[in-house]
Amino acid sequence: MTEADLTIAEARDALRSRELSSVELTEACLTAIEAGAKLNAFVEVTAERAIEMARAADARLAEGEAPSLCGIPLGIKDLFAVEDVRTQAASRILESFRPPYESTVTRKLWDSGAVCLGKLNMDEFAMGSSNEHSVYGPAINPWRRQGDDAALTPGGSSGGSAAAVAAGLCPGATGTDTGGSIRQPAAFTGIVGMKPTYGRCSRWGIVAFASSLDQAGPMARTVRDCAIMLGAMAGYDPRDSTSANRPVEDFESGLGADLKGRRIGIPREYRVDGMPAEIEALWSQGAEWLKAAGAEIVEISLPHTKHALPVYYVIAMAEASSNLARYDGVRYGRRARIGANEDITAMYERTRAEGFGPEVKRRVMIGAYVLSAGYYDAYYLRAQKVRALIKRDFDNAFAEGVDAVLTPATPSAAFGLGEIADTDPVRMYLNDVFTVPVNLAGLPGISVPAGRDAAGLPLGLQLIGRPWEEAQLLGAAQVLETAAGFDARPQKWW
Repeated sequence: MTEADLTIAEARDALRSRELSSVELTEACLTAIEAGAKLNAFVEVTAERAIEMARAADARLAEGEAPSLCGIPLGIKDLFAVEDVRTQAASRILESFRPPYESTVTRKLWDSGAVCLGKLNMDEFAMGSSNEHSVYGPAINPWRRQGDDAALTPGGSSGGSAAAVAAGLCPGATGTDTGGSIRQPAAFTGIVGMKPTYGRCSRWGIVAFASSLDQAGPMARTVRDCAIMLGAMAGYDPRDSTSANRPVEDFESGLGADLKGRRIGIPREYRVDGMPAEIEALWSQGAEWLKAAGAEIVEISLPHTKHALPVYYVIAMAEASSNLARYDGVRYGRRARIGANEDITAMYERTRAEGFGPEVKRRVMIGAYVLSAGYYDAYYLRAQKVRALIKRDFDNAFAEGVDAVLTPATPSAAFGLGEIADTDPVRMYLNDVFTVPVNLAGLPGISVPAGRDAAGLPLGLQLIGRPWEEAQLLGAAQVLETAAGFDARPQKWW
């Protein structure tokens, strides 16, 4: 094991005991990033900045009383604005954009002493479930099927973050989750990924996809590591009108508790047709693990679940169409060349045609359609009404005493690059079937690695919690993590 293979908690202990310096840890990560170039996880490496930040962290650690993340190197999804660092949201339309400001989440991380290793690959504007819709090319999953060298997706849209953490290029990374973009790639790569309650982390300075659904969250190798990261990322921000003015708990405090007296719901509607038997079996095993830890397992009904995917894709695409209207080539990013006899409208049209990839164009067009006159009531307004019913289903379950809900994280293990995206976009959207209800209801959710399929690929289980009860959710997730005992790592081929 090298320094780059340490978990955040292990690195924190080593840094505080002076067994390891932040500069040494950061240099080990930079070496691992260089060696892992085939994964295409990092798209911008800020090596000089990282060493400078690591030196400052070492000085802070020497003074004592340093925060938990002080000296820990992190990767940042390319959706977060990092001052004077290329931030493109994996899109050609934002090429060479270097923001003159810092996102609130990354500013909080740097204030806590974390070290910026660079920017991570993702689906363009976070629109995708496989990281194949990126101007940088796809990130590659460090896992391979047994006896098969075919390149697999790390999931999306936070695929670069998942691949980097799973491969040991960095101990933790930021992600964003609009419909499962933290939890699905975490499940595909055998790591832990958490989407907090909507409003727990500020969205200011994060490139917007769907504003009522987007939420930043941590991706790391263990539940404890996610708890440490979330403590630094969360908090009220007056610059974000959707930010919740609530105190930030010590999220590590919920770890180590037993589940006696807790009720875990199993939603019958999540038993979808065509679910692989090994995922069904893992789900049942997860319920048994929680029961053995003292929890009461109860079946619940979330009757409007069947409508979640169409509702999500109507709302998300409508909001994407609105948010992406600002990219016109005038103020920043790519600007298309036009002829002497062409007007500004031609420049707008050509800039957007050249700058956006096929998946973004598809979603913008669908979004514009559902918001257009004559269709707004039939699609967007109706979707918002059903969204309220989906949220009410969860509210009713919690009101009846359920403390958390257990589901699979994904309907399959990681699939091969090109297997779905090039043939069937609707089938790709079905990857979000277990995750999108959580975003529609604004709830916290976490994916925990819990087993492997017949080909040796990781599979995850998802726990969904009550709003604002991330500490309790992390505690339950750690029980699941301990029972599963998942400690497998991908065999190095890169």
